[in-house]
Amino acid sequence: MTHPTPPDAPLLRITGLGKRYGETSVFHNVRLTMQRGEVVALVGESGVGKSTLLNCIAGLDRADTGTVEITGRDVGRLSEREAALLRRASLGFVFQAFHVLPHLSVADNVGLPLMLQGWRDRDAITARVQGVLEDVGLGALGQRRPRELSGGQLQRVAIARALVHRPALILADEPTGNLDPTTAQRVLDLLCDQARRHGAGCLIVTHSEAAAAQADRALRLRADGVEAR
Repeated sequence: MTHPTPPDAPLLRITGLGKRYGETSVFHNVRLTMQRGEVVALVGESGVGKSTLLNCIAGLDRADTGTVEITGRDVGRLSEREAALLRRASLGFVFQAFHVLPHLSVADNVGLPLMLQGWRDRDAITARVQGVLEDVGLGALGQRRPRELSGGQLQRVAIARALVHRPALILADEPTGNLDPTTAQRVLDLLCDQARRHGAGCLIVTHSEAAAAQADRALRLRADGVEAR
């Protein structure tokens, strides 16, 4: 029998997490707890394993030690299929390189998570997609192709796609790395505002001091764990 997650349980709990590649330790003893609606920035030097940590959280990579729990579920104990279903239902992703599909319209790109979840009602999909496009300021651009958009607009598409299925947790990997400072600030404002508005946790991996300043907490990832900045 599946028991519901207590409403006050942490959205994300990482305990004693460690990752190695062969004899090389990437990080160990990582501990982190996040609540719904909280924005956390994770900074660190290149090569310290920030993206690897995100992959372990999402179940795309297996940690060697420790546990990751999302809404009370131990990601490391899930089968590949169960982990994929968890990602579809509970996670949203925003990447530095946008990862939009060039042959699809903006609206179809944003609607992909709903299709993957098995939504078949076209009217319901259209309404949900249009609503989130309005939220990110792209309500009139749903039928455009990605090649017709600026970098800042493409990242807004990525944010809309990450939010459309109302995930519990958004994982953002250097979301402003390809943007000029002014556009980056606008995108950060939007990402943080939308995450809080939808009650989603948002973990931002970044080199950006501006991103760290936007977060509720800024942490530094080191080889031997996470510390407050």
